[in-house]
Amino acid sequence: NEYEIQIVHPTFVLRPLPFVRLYLRGLSYLCKKFNLMSEAVRPENDVYKFRLEVQIRFSDLDALNHVNNSFQAQYYDLGRINYFEKVMGEQLSWSDITVVIVNTETNFFIPIMQGEKIYVETKLVRFGNKSMITHQRLIDDKGVVKGTCKTVLAGFDKRTNSSAPIDEDFKRRFLDFEK
Repeated sequence: NEYEIQIVHPTFVLRPLPFVRLYLRGLSYLCKKFNLMSEAVRPENDVYKFRLEVQIRFSDLDALNHVNNSFQAQYYDLGRINYFEKVMGEQLSWSDITVVIVNTETNFFIPIMQGEKIYVETKLVRFGNKSMITHQRLIDDKGVVKGTCKTVLAGFDKRTNSSAPIDEDFKRRFLDFEK
């Protein structure tokens, strides 16, 4: 193949910072040029009704001045909490919520750098009898998707410590919000 993307050895963090910035810009360019982002996550192909600006804190950054992947998971949590509260129309008592997270799948496309304006967007993808799926993305103010997260939540009964159908009123609120 004429184009080859090479993974830089993990010791690249010891190289001068300008090289690392150049490498990250090049990776971003290659993702765009060769359409390495899935069609499903491209901004022009999807509508999210909920958006929350994320404040990048100094403690979120690693030695390369980009947001560490583990902190991106916290951004998704923050987005999901605020999405639930927006849909329900009130501040929630999380001890009363009858769904629990059973699976998350996160994709990191392009590093989030210090100083960028970042938003977490959240939407409902599917509702079943006992589960729901949300999709989220971290996107900058230029419309570039930095990463995505798919979360599966399942109905849960604390009294029996087992799965349970999701309450119909709870389900209706989400479906009405996403219309």
